[in-house]
Amino acid sequence: MNASPDTPNLYQTVLRGLACKCPRCGGGKLFTGFLSLRPRCESCGLDYTFIDTGDGPAIFIIMLAGAIVVACALIVEVKYQPPFWVHAVLWLPLILATTLLPLRSMKSLLIALQFHHKAAPGRLIDREPK
Repeated sequence: MNASPDTPNLYQTVLRGLACKCPRCGGGKLFTGFLSLRPRCESCGLDYTFIDTGDGPAIFIIMLAGAIVVACALIVEVKYQPPFWVHAVLWLPLILATTLLPLRSMKSLLIALQFHHKAAPGRLIDREPK
């Protein structure tokens, strides 16, 4: 499969996604706020109406953060057996850090991958009955 010169390769797509830049040109910003998208790219004019990540970024982040926090909490509990207030002081900031900090980059990465793979809603195909 030959790509046109304007089409970024997968490595460029991933880097643009992690940097929260336009998936096509890599120049324009993707977001206006923390998670709210711009209507189109300010550099190349790509219309962002194709974007629909749904709950995908949140699910990935919840699974990763949950694994990290639960593993750390279990290790601390088994080794030191601290009171419950120590767990609250330790794990609440870690939960916030491991969920909120990567959420924007994960959403942007999924958007870039949707663009790269030309993802579209599923459609039914009219077929003759067998």
